[in-house]
Amino acid sequence: MRSRGWARWALLVALTAVVTAGMAVAAVPSPALFAGLIVATGLALAGWAPARVSRSATTLAQAVIGVVIGVLAQPSTLTGLAADWLPVLLVSVGTLALSMGAGLLLGLRPGVTPLTGMLALTAGGASGLVAISRDLGGDDRVVAVVQYLRVGLVTASMPIVAALVFGASATTAAGTDTGGPPWFVDVGFLVLCAAAGLALAHVTRVPAGGLLGPMAVAIALNLAGWSFGATPPTLVVEVAYAVIGWQAGVRFTRESLRMVVGVLPLATALIVAVIVACAGLGLLLAHLTGATPLEAYLATTPGGVYAVLATAVSAGADATFVVAVQVLRLIAMLLVAPALARLVGRRGEAQSP
Repeated sequence: MRSRGWARWALLVALTAVVTAGMAVAAVPSPALFAGLIVATGLALAGWAPARVSRSATTLAQAVIGVVIGVLAQPSTLTGLAADWLPVLLVSVGTLALSMGAGLLLGLRPGVTPLTGMLALTAGGASGLVAISRDLGGDDRVVAVVQYLRVGLVTASMPIVAALVFGASATTAAGTDTGGPPWFVDVGFLVLCAAAGLALAHVTRVPAGGLLGPMAVAIALNLAGWSFGATPPTLVVEVAYAVIGWQAGVRFTRESLRMVVGVLPLATALIVAVIVACAGLGLLLAHLTGATPLEAYLATTPGGVYAVLATAVSAGADATFVVAVQVLRLIAMLLVAPALARLVGRRGEAQSP
């Protein structure tokens, strides 16, 4: 029996590695997470998947993703918003409100709770929200599929809108690769942030502490200038993403898959509506801050921060401003989402018969 369990894990790992490589070539966002979700779902439906992913593995994966998000908060990036902090904050709140409101509408569909709908459509930090959705009481299967549908639609539409609506064209800006610290600095920084963050989460008992604790420590060290340019090793990050994908995928059944597929038409319509509404907020941000319409549009797109950065650099836009707005919203969203999730979850329980 134990050998059969090891064989299932070996098959899951091997297939995930192959599919991840293929998705990376196709430039799919977070390829390991998406590959892990697809492979685990397929094996679960065939009856060949492991029974579950252990709680400790999931917690460690959340910690790694928390550090990945935390290192985005670079002092040089965020200080660029000092003069425009109020309009940026207002527009960021508006973006979150729009996406969460759309999520609550998705939660009106039978089979989807308001909590799951809100987590599934909240803009930004797809990997973070998928990682913590089960801890918060949501259905991580729906959240994973809809979140990556959102990322896919945003990523696919962004270059087209930037070119056709805002007249963006590719430039040949040359960059310099300054390299990074030695690998042991990256590993040490990750271990320090994860250990301290998990201990902090245990003491404070914050919701989704497995992600938020390490993220908070990484942000603090980054802003204090004590990170020494460290970033979590790529291989470790990919494994963490895969674990989060497996966590949701191994729980799929034929019935749950039919339910998720049935959600997609409404989810797609709501995602498109959110993208259009966020573009409107971008125009407002451009008026309030003096940023170009293209920069404001890229700053307010509901997700896809790495695709946003690539588009901004390619078009010669102010990438620092664009990424700063995206990162500020992403961090604010992950800090606020657990509290809102608890509120929505309690209201849902109170209204249920």
